[in-house]
Amino acid sequence: MKPLTLLQGERLRLRPLSEADGDGDYPAWLNDQATNSGNAHGVFPYSREEARRYIAASHGRQDALILAIELLDGRHIGNIALQAIHPIYRRAEFAILLGDAACRGQGYGLEAGRLLCRHGFLRLNLHRIECGTFAGNTAMQRLALALGMREEGRRREAAFVAGHYQDIVEFGMTRNDFENQTAPAEKARHD
Repeated sequence: MKPLTLLQGERLRLRPLSEADGDGDYPAWLNDQATNSGNAHGVFPYSREEARRYIAASHGRQDALILAIELLDGRHIGNIALQAIHPIYRRAEFAILLGDAACRGQGYGLEAGRLLCRHGFLRLNLHRIECGTFAGNTAMQRLALALGMREEGRRREAAFVAGHYQDIVEFGMTRNDFENQTAPAEKARHD
């Protein structure tokens, strides 16, 4: 059966999480310490049953859009989300996990992030997308900047990671920021 695709890029698609994802590599990603060194996962064991419950609960939500990142060959390599969607403030928190270590550093996170941010602004009518990450998570910081987010602040010693406290660096982007960065590319395509 062909997977339901919400968003399609050049090399990947974003689709709803499926029950089969809970039986795949996804639960192992959340138990892998190297994969989770830059996020809040990996503190407690994560079982297949927990993954299945999370996947089932992710469907039909209006406060979060949680999607699988899948290569066009059908391989599930990670998850991406706009979560804590606020209907009045029109903002959401961006989150991403590239679980497949072989796929990191190849631009998949940027491609998936661009698809999801575009959807957030143009289809969900968000005004703002934001994220926070550990000060030591330079890959996520580079991704946030590449997506067009700006560093907006720092919560000092807000996370306990690997035996010491780290700052959380905050990033954000408004719809105007998004439109200003995409306008030159759109104009070039029409010229």
